[in-house]
Amino acid sequence: MKILVVVSYYRPDGGAGATLFPLLCEELVKMDHEVTVLTTVPHYPSGRVLNAYRGRKNRFSKENGVKIVRVGLPSVDRSKLKARLFQFVVFQMRATCAGLLRDCDVLLTHTPALEVWLPFLYFSSFRRKAVLYTVADIYPEVGVNLGIFRNKFLIRAVGWLENYCLKRADKVRILSRSFESILANKGVSPSKLALIYDWVDIESVRPLPKMNRFAIENGLDNRFVVLYAGNIGPVQGLASILEAASLINNDSEVRFVFVGDGAARNTLMERTTQIGLDNVRFIPYQPRERMAEVFAAADISLVSLRKGASFGALPSKIYQILASGRPVIASVDEESDMWDLIKRAEAGFCVPPEDPSKLAEAILTLKRDKDLRERLGRNGRIWAEKHHSVRAAAEKFETLLLEVISSKKT
Repeated sequence: MKILVVVSYYRPDGGAGATLFPLLCEELVKMDHEVTVLTTVPHYPSGRVLNAYRGRKNRFSKENGVKIVRVGLPSVDRSKLKARLFQFVVFQMRATCAGLLRDCDVLLTHTPALEVWLPFLYFSSFRRKAVLYTVADIYPEVGVNLGIFRNKFLIRAVGWLENYCLKRADKVRILSRSFESILANKGVSPSKLALIYDWVDIESVRPLPKMNRFAIENGLDNRFVVLYAGNIGPVQGLASILEAASLINNDSEVRFVFVGDGAARNTLMERTTQIGLDNVRFIPYQPRERMAEVFAAADISLVSLRKGASFGALPSKIYQILASGRPVIASVDEESDMWDLIKRAEAGFCVPPEDPSKLAEAILTLKRDKDLRERLGRNGRIWAEKHHSVRAAAEKFETLLLEVISSKKT
């Protein structure tokens, strides 16, 4: 089948989606499907377009069998909401134009509708193509809960766009059971929903020695490393990690390491200086091929979300952590999907969000018990291999996409 994928971020962008979709698309190509991706030039998470990609022209390439069309974007500061919205509008318009004459059997696209509504409208309503809409976060609720969306008109507009896509998609893929009741309250029929968990490349992200090139280059080889890797944004509530670091600042062995970028990075770095922490390091995003080394350099990996943000969200980085064979501490809401996953996998500890003292206590507990760390890490690796391989996810997507095409024809 011919699959057209419309997503806002794709490798070499940072962020989970920019890694997940290339893995999925490349696996679908291996399964003899034709896959074309409409996406942006690299710009995430900062919003600043890489110099080599600036300009209005589209960029065409073929990567591991996947046809890629990258549309030009203005370079902006994503920490400013208006600038971010402007980027979204430009992407929608240029992606739709780039897709005008492209043939496909099915469209696969991704939340939020704020970024993809116009191409969704074009292919679903004007081209009458089958559409699979994937939901990673619940909008506009996630933006409201985080204080990003405050304007009532904007909130209504985002909600309208999201509901349009949810109700007109032929199928809606969800990545968490908790989405079922939330979407039912939005009027989405349960029969339209399909659960496919996120995935990880278990071959490239795997247990490696802690003493590796990344650790040595960054002076981490003789430290007890508490790692946060990923987007450094407002939703993550990372200030509490700094507070936990301040509680452990007298332990010279411990280093808190942030690897990544995002709208909150500069604020977090300024706060680190203000508190006077000398046990915190900030390291830029690393290339995909080095991520196994990054996770291996950790003794503990962290997942953090602000209060309320982990309901209706299941960050895919958790699967990379599990695959790396390192224990995880998740600062998330109790009874959230993340909390439940870690408990079922027996791969780490969960603590309440934005609770520095509980986080520090969990870190010190694992620091004192090497056998426990190793056992939790092994459990996580086994869980990732069993439940979250790329091949398993691609086979489920193949079945679902064929079902969507078939239902459109009847």
